[in-house]
Amino acid sequence: MLRAFRDAFRIPDLQRKIVFTLLLLAVYRLGNTIPTPGVNTANLAQSANNSLLGLIGMISGGNLSQFSIFALGVLPYITASIVIQLLTTTIPALEKLSKEGEEGRKKINQYTRYSAIALGAVQATVFSVFVSSNTANIAVGWTPGLFTLLVMIMTQVAGIAFTMWIGERITEVGIGNGISLIITAGIIARYPAEIAATATLFRDGNTSVLSLIAFAAIIIVAIVGIVYVYQAERRVPVQYARARGGAPEGGAARNYSGQATYLPIKLNQAGVIPVIFASAMLILPTLIQQATATRAPAVSAFVQQYLAQGGVWYTALEVVLIVGFTFLYNSVQFDPKRISEQLREAGGFIPGVRPGSATASFLGTISVRISLWGAIFLALLVIVPQLVQRWTGVTTFVFSGTGLLIIVGVALETLKQLEAQLTVRRYDGFISKGRIRGRL
Repeated sequence: MLRAFRDAFRIPDLQRKIVFTLLLLAVYRLGNTIPTPGVNTANLAQSANNSLLGLIGMISGGNLSQFSIFALGVLPYITASIVIQLLTTTIPALEKLSKEGEEGRKKINQYTRYSAIALGAVQATVFSVFVSSNTANIAVGWTPGLFTLLVMIMTQVAGIAFTMWIGERITEVGIGNGISLIITAGIIARYPAEIAATATLFRDGNTSVLSLIAFAAIIIVAIVGIVYVYQAERRVPVQYARARGGAPEGGAARNYSGQATYLPIKLNQAGVIPVIFASAMLILPTLIQQATATRAPAVSAFVQQYLAQGGVWYTALEVVLIVGFTFLYNSVQFDPKRISEQLREAGGFIPGVRPGSATASFLGTISVRISLWGAIFLALLVIVPQLVQRWTGVTTFVFSGTGLLIIVGVALETLKQLEAQLTVRRYDGFISKGRIRGRL
C-alpha cells in the first residue's frame, strides 16, 4: 500500500492534490499559533493539562494551551456528526434523506454543519467562561467582562467555521478525508516537542536506555496491533438465488446463475467514538470536584480520592463506559433485522440459515460477539499506555492509544483513497490508449 504514495507523485493531478492538501494543513497549523484576543497564554498553559481540556488538547494538537483561534478545531463537527449519524437511524425523516442518494447526503451534511456551529457556540461559551473566570488568564490591556467574553466566543465560532471549510476543501479538492486529516495533523504536531522532551529526559539520566527501548517497542507493537484489528472483519457468506430474466425478441428466456458474495462485519465497527464518549462523560467528576470544592468539601474529597484521573476506580469506570458505548453504538449502526430484510428483498440468503428472523438472530449473535472483542480492544488501548508509562517512567511522550488509533486509521483510509484514484487514472489511460489505437 505504501507504493500508492510513490506512484501518486508521478501523476501531475495527484501531485497538485497532495500539495493543495499540505498547504491547507499548513494554514490550519499557522492558525493554531495565533492566540485568541484577550487571553494571557503564558498563564493558561499551566492549566492546559487539566482533564477537562485533555481530550480537546490531544485532538487539536495542544493549541488549547494558548487558546488559539482554532482551539476547539473540529471537535464540534465531530460531535455533531456522531449525533446526526445516530439520529439518522432513529428519525424516519433523516433515514429517508440518507437513502435519497447524493442530494440526501448533501442535506444531511448541511444539517451537520448547522449543528456543528450551534454546538460550537455552546462549547465556545463554556470554555471562554472557563478561561475568563481566572483573571490571571486575561491579557494585559484587557478587562474581565462581557466584551472580552464576547470577543473570545465570536473568535472561537469563526475558527470552527473556518476549520470546517478547510476540511471540506481538502475532501473535495484535495486527497480526501479532510476532517480526519486535520485531527491527525493536530495529534502529530505534538510529537516533535514530546520527542525532544524525552531525549532531554534520557540525557539528564532520568531514564535508562532499556526503558526507552521497551517504550519504543511497545509503541511499534501497538501500531501493528491497531493495523491488524482495524482491517480485521468477519465475512458472512451470502448466496443470491438463481434469477430468470425476461425473454428478448425472438429468443428464449435467459437463466442467470446465483452469485456468491459475503457480508463484511468489522471487528472494530465503532472506531474511536466510544473512547471519545467515555472521555466526555468522565469530565463530569472533574466538574463536580471543582464545583463542590468550597460548598461541599466532603463530596469534593470523595471525587478526588476515588475518581481522580489515572486512579484505579477512574480507569475501571472508563473501561465500563467504553464497553457500554461500544455495544450502544454498534447496536444503532448495525441493525440485523434491517439487513435480513434487505437480503430477503434482494433474493439473498446465508447458507444454512433460514431467511427472516433466523437470519436476524444469526447476524445479531455475530455482532454481539464482535462488539465484545472490539470493546476489549478499545479498553486495552486506554489501559496499556497508562501502565507502560508507569512501568518505563517515560511521561514526557504522550503515548495515547486513542491518538495512535486515529493516526493509523486515517493513514489506512488515505492510502485506500490514493490507490482508488490511481486505479481510476490507470483505467482511464488504458481506455484512452485503446481509443487512439482504434482510430489509427
